[in-house]
Amino acid sequence: MTQTDKIITRFAPSPSGLLHLGHAYSAKLNYDFAMENGGEFILRIEDIDHLRCKTEYENQIFVDLHWLGLKWPTPVRRQSDHFDDYAAALNKLSDMGLLYPCFCTRRNIREEINESSRAPHLGPKMGPEGLLYPGICKHLTDKEIAEKMAANIPHAMRLNMDKALKLVNEPLYWEDLNTGIQKATPEVMGDVVLARKDFPTSYHLSVVVDDDIQNITHVIRGEDLYYASHLQRLLQHLLGLKTVTYQHHGLLKTKDGNRLAKRDKSITINSLRESGTHPEELDAIISDYL
Repeated sequence: MTQTDKIITRFAPSPSGLLHLGHAYSAKLNYDFAMENGGEFILRIEDIDHLRCKTEYENQIFVDLHWLGLKWPTPVRRQSDHFDDYAAALNKLSDMGLLYPCFCTRRNIREEINESSRAPHLGPKMGPEGLLYPGICKHLTDKEIAEKMAANIPHAMRLNMDKALKLVNEPLYWEDLNTGIQKATPEVMGDVVLARKDFPTSYHLSVVVDDDIQNITHVIRGEDLYYASHLQRLLQHLLGLKTVTYQHHGLLKTKDGNRLAKRDKSITINSLRESGTHPEELDAIISDYL
């Protein structure tokens, strides 16, 4: 296997809380897949949310993953150190005429959706992650945009999905190791936010940029991000980035069917370690939540 053929996986947690058993499961899947195929496992810190991410959580990530027996090359890429990379991608999309400023508050969007629900033929559209943005700011005139900008009204930059799809000359596909070749249908995600004034990039934008820069070949992550792959495949195409192979694994859930979350202190990796659990016992513990 040549260097260009080498499989590279990554685990990319956000340091906004302690890692739990579900994170251990995902990290181990990535690590084991890379090792079994003579590849490389990379750790990335996704810390673009400066309001929620904390240094102590980042430090704990390293401790937890070392306890699991995982190894990775250093230095570790931190998204907060690379806003220029995301700005370059955002500017490219802007130069292509694919972005528009959105000045809506959550209340504006909620009121618009409530109003449109009264007209069945214009009712709100539902996406895999909930109601789609109803396009309030999509058709603002240049004058209206300039006035709002001059008034310093906070805004986000949204992807104009209609325009983006017109630049796709043939169907886009992506591969999932569990479900096979998938036809990309990014329109199900609507006009997603790709940047905000306080957060100069979004998860969707930064992750495709990072994966390309780090030569990631396989993205192994939870099934809750399955539909994100449709959108990210489109962004890869628009930005001229390398495509990746995906695998979406099942989520760990409690007996009442709820997903494990960072607020569940009893199943954090830190609490398991402090309770005397050994890393070799984790597979059996994880199986109870699958």
